[in-house]
Amino acid sequence: MKFLRDLHDKAEPFFLKGGPLEKLYPIYEAQDTAMFTPGQVTRTAPHVRDGMDLKRMMITVVVALLPIVIWAHYNTGYQALRAIHKGAMPLDDWQMALWQFMGLAFDYENPALCFLFGGLYFIPIFVAVFAAGALVEVGTAIIRGHEVNEGFLVSGFLLPLTLPPTIPLWMVFMGMCFGLIFGKEVFGGTGMNVMNPALVARAFLFFAYPAFMSGEGPWIAADFANVDSFTGATLLAQASVNHGALEVASFSKAFFGLIPGSMGETSTFLCLLGLGILLMTRVGAWQTVTGVVLGTILISGLLNAAGSDTNPMFAVPFWWHMVLGGWAFGMVFMATDPVSSAFTGQGKFYYGFGIGGLAMLIRVVNPAYPEGMMLAILFMNMFAPLLDHFVVQANISRRAARVGA
Repeated sequence: MKFLRDLHDKAEPFFLKGGPLEKLYPIYEAQDTAMFTPGQVTRTAPHVRDGMDLKRMMITVVVALLPIVIWAHYNTGYQALRAIHKGAMPLDDWQMALWQFMGLAFDYENPALCFLFGGLYFIPIFVAVFAAGALVEVGTAIIRGHEVNEGFLVSGFLLPLTLPPTIPLWMVFMGMCFGLIFGKEVFGGTGMNVMNPALVARAFLFFAYPAFMSGEGPWIAADFANVDSFTGATLLAQASVNHGALEVASFSKAFFGLIPGSMGETSTFLCLLGLGILLMTRVGAWQTVTGVVLGTILISGLLNAAGSDTNPMFAVPFWWHMVLGGWAFGMVFMATDPVSSAFTGQGKFYYGFGIGGLAMLIRVVNPAYPEGMMLAILFMNMFAPLLDHFVVQANISRRAARVGA
């Protein structure tokens, strides 16, 4: 390690201001701080309340996501191998050739094979996302002349988990570039973004390539004879046209996530486990989570009471909404984003309540688009500053009234 440290120190003058590689300093700084602890220390009394900085916050979210990443590998492989067992072939030619070259069986009852097989889907998408992120982050750092920060780390984990496993890699790369540029960089970079970059990327892919984002195809078609195998938007879509779809489905499978769907959005149980980590470390706000839950229960209950003779979604109870689609994943990892959400305590509650209520309205009132969490969060992202403004003004008026009294 001392040899590497000395090598870096000798190379540093070339990247400093006035050096021949000055414009490439962000690249040097990024890999230097990734490998070594910065040598600068605080010389005066700092006004720091705890040890939580941007890097620790990002790593905490990643730690909360790791069980979901592991499950995404297993469940994706399980569903793919099971579909192959049923006669559908959701594999690309290279995946089939690689699996056969390794001499492995298509056994969906073997957990190790399921995990390994799921990696054939998840890892290429993960690599494409981080390649796009590195290109945008380093490129914008060079153009603006600032250091590369850790802001992309969480977005790089979130986007793959919200995508179907069969999406083409070039779409993934383009979507991540779009999400980072138009969801974050145009607003000034990390900490300045109004909307969640990963959600912006997913929304772009959803509206630009809806057929690929739906997840339909031989993989899902293989399970159409068994409603118990549906989940996410697929089961939501079934519920929108079939009154009895949820009655014959398995709530436990939907809750624990042993079902097809976007790779990281199937398991409500693991999302709640991640929520516990975020709440204990105070990275996620309990006010936001409470607002989402109450908004979902209230609006869903009102829609249940209103009923409809033509739209079965009006009859779906709130507990089914909570285990379908991206409700749990969106609430835990998207709605609690400290940058794009409200900042005041009351504002966070109203922000979360709006997300839960809007998600139910989009799902139920518009059966052509049974998933609603993504649009609800993006919509409330834009109104978060306004909510904070009203909360702050109300506090100012209340305190002014007390002083006047």
